[in-house]
Amino acid sequence: MTAYLLHLAILAGIYIILTVSLNLIIGYAGQISLGHAAFFGVGAYVSALMARQGHFPFPLAALGAMLAAAGCGLALGLPTLRLKEDYLAIVTLGFGVILDLVFLNLEITGGPEGLAGIPSPSLFGLSFRPAGRYLVLVAVAVALVLILTWRLVESYHGRALRAIRDDETTAQVMGINTPAYKVAVFTLAAALAGLAGSLYAHYITFINPESFGLHTSILILTMVVLGGMGSMTGAVLGAVILTALPEMLRQFQSYQDLVYGALLVGLLILRPEGLLGRGKLSLKFLQRES
Repeated sequence: MTAYLLHLAILAGIYIILTVSLNLIIGYAGQISLGHAAFFGVGAYVSALMARQGHFPFPLAALGAMLAAAGCGLALGLPTLRLKEDYLAIVTLGFGVILDLVFLNLEITGGPEGLAGIPSPSLFGLSFRPAGRYLVLVAVAVALVLILTWRLVESYHGRALRAIRDDETTAQVMGINTPAYKVAVFTLAAALAGLAGSLYAHYITFINPESFGLHTSILILTMVVLGGMGSMTGAVLGAVILTALPEMLRQFQSYQDLVYGALLVGLLILRPEGLLGRGKLSLKFLQRES
């Protein structure tokens, strides 16, 4: 039982990083992303390949994962500056589908069979294979991510992001460089998702494209909406709840997507700000007028 709880805690930590990173895009910058799992997958595959075939130590593999995911975020963010709401959602969804097909068809990624035998992290000769030690590693990563994002959202840059979210035209008139901020937050969020992918790959030691498809993007989005967009505490709460929920629905596994969809629609109708959201925040292209 203890090992099982440790497993859930590790997965919850990884999903907290993913949820906090997506919350930067949706909750603070007011942009829509339906392909966040693609950055998660880029980080996982790059880190796994660097460690498995290049024999890089874990810190370098994780750094490489973050840089690769950030590069993908930058490549996606630059051409989509002029897109808003549902148009941006469609583009990010398409981006996620494209990368999913890349993972599925490239020989280096193992195709549909995936990659096995990913080495466990070690630092200064200390192996993190035992679940207890790996939980410490994930907890340190979560703490660093939360501190980084908290410092960001409470700074001048965080206020600029919220201004863009509330009214992009007004923010631009006030002198805020909205294109630069939108690209920067997209790139940062992608890098953090890449870190989560690295932690996931080295913990599970096996990855395949199914782990980084639309299902995962919707799950992360639901975590953000459940906890409350624009709230770091809400992002953590949403990730913890929806990490535990599948275990409660284990006997109804084929209906999990239905439950997530119903939960997402119900929240947007009854409480669009989420459990701990600040103000009336929601996905604009799905929100009813209030």
